[in-house]
Amino acid sequence: MDEGNGVPQGAEPAGAGPIPDGDFELAKPERPSPLHEPDPYSTPPYGEPGPWAPAPPVQHPVATPAQGTVMTPPAVGAAVPPEPAPLTAPAPLTAPTASITPITPAPPTMPAAPPAPASASLPARQLPADPWGRYDPWAAGPLQRPGAVAVHGGRRPRRRRAALGWTLALALVAAGVGGLVGGYVEREGIGGEVTLPHAKGGPAGRAPDSVAGIAARALPSVVTLHVAGTDEEGTGTGFVLDDRGHILTNNHVVAPAASGGKISATFSDGTSVKATVVGRDSGYDLAVVQVSGVHGLTPLTLGDSDDVRVGDPVVAIGAPFDLANTVTAGIISAKERPITAGGEKSDGSDVSYVDALQTDAPINPGNSGGPLLDSRAHVIGINSAIRSADSGSETESGQAGSIGLGFAIPVNQAKRVAEELINDGRATHPVIGVDLDMGYSGDGARVDSRAPDGGPAVVKGGPAERAGLRAGDLITEVDGEPVHTGAELIIRIRAHQPGDRLRLTVERGGTEREVSVVLGTADQN
Repeated sequence: MDEGNGVPQGAEPAGAGPIPDGDFELAKPERPSPLHEPDPYSTPPYGEPGPWAPAPPVQHPVATPAQGTVMTPPAVGAAVPPEPAPLTAPAPLTAPTASITPITPAPPTMPAAPPAPASASLPARQLPADPWGRYDPWAAGPLQRPGAVAVHGGRRPRRRRAALGWTLALALVAAGVGGLVGGYVEREGIGGEVTLPHAKGGPAGRAPDSVAGIAARALPSVVTLHVAGTDEEGTGTGFVLDDRGHILTNNHVVAPAASGGKISATFSDGTSVKATVVGRDSGYDLAVVQVSGVHGLTPLTLGDSDDVRVGDPVVAIGAPFDLANTVTAGIISAKERPITAGGEKSDGSDVSYVDALQTDAPINPGNSGGPLLDSRAHVIGINSAIRSADSGSETESGQAGSIGLGFAIPVNQAKRVAEELINDGRATHPVIGVDLDMGYSGDGARVDSRAPDGGPAVVKGGPAERAGLRAGDLITEVDGEPVHTGAELIIRIRAHQPGDRLRLTVERGGTEREVSVVLGTADQN
């Protein structure tokens, strides 16, 4: 070995020319020829270097090994950096990278390092910092992820184990919380699809004495009456009396059409026909109309209103506020309630005096003339009046609503009046033959001193005169029941029919006595 330059005698480094004696400067390696023809436009990096930049070395594609595999370095001298390392022998070249890292030179006394053995692996610390520097588009096999390197030692496995432990702990906590929340949701019925229970089927029919059973039998016989007159129109109710088409209703329902108006009757099945007035009576507030051209009519059965007891269940059917075929239910609240309705005329000829059945079944405007039925679907009354919260007792021609105080004409009285209207076109009124002082404020009904026309207050030859009554007498009882006003006396009398005998308690000059009176007949209100 020649001392002074560190190269064995007779040997020359590959790719280098002879070194002059005593000269430590390395000769420049011979530049390899390009892989293709020079660029005719002399464009770097393949053409001649321009004046603005040095020509870079030619980079040859080298296969990039998969992560962790052994890479065999190329032969020494295959490629050299553009500038030689000063004062040292060149080390073997490694695979080309995006940036060339200088390699630490060996001591001058040591020979050049031999090529790395095939089994040696590239240390991790010598990999280039740029991950895309190891990407090789010509490499065989699957696409390599840039920057993936083999891991030798370090703390990453420990970090992975710690992360795995935290993940498992978090999963356990989440599972516990989820179980608690799920149990609460299920217990409280929160969320999820809601399915509501319902009854399966039901009874095929209804008991005959139930509200549904009564309504089913009565509805085909109930009609809704639409009345239009010259000045007003309205809606009421009626029900079939016989198979000839006679329908019973209230007088105040058909009164607007009494002078050239129109009345139509609509049945529960929707059939609508024209109706005409047969007869009406304002004193009893009853009227009969007739329809024609309708077949298969089913009359309602008339019951016995004298047999009704307070608390008996009842059903009312009508068209309140024009809502046809409305069914309501209640009980009989009281009997023999003396009520008056009407009174819009100055002479009082339109006042109705009714010894009524009281019911809490809801009755509203439009129910007038409809039937009040017992548990056997028999008619026991004709719904006629209500007492509202602000206007007292009145007919349903107003717009007052039900407060549970409804009144019906007893069917026993209505039956007689209806028969007379159908047969004679008019009804008779039972009377005693006196004029009463309707302005008397004391207790009882006092016979007036004179008649409105100036004649005697006690009709000559009438029932009262025959019983010995005089002007100024005070009548306090009828058949043992007290009367407090003149209107009550009229109501008690009209609850009977002509020819009935009544027992009256009369007070005269501070002395009471009883008299017997046989009711007479009057052809007008």
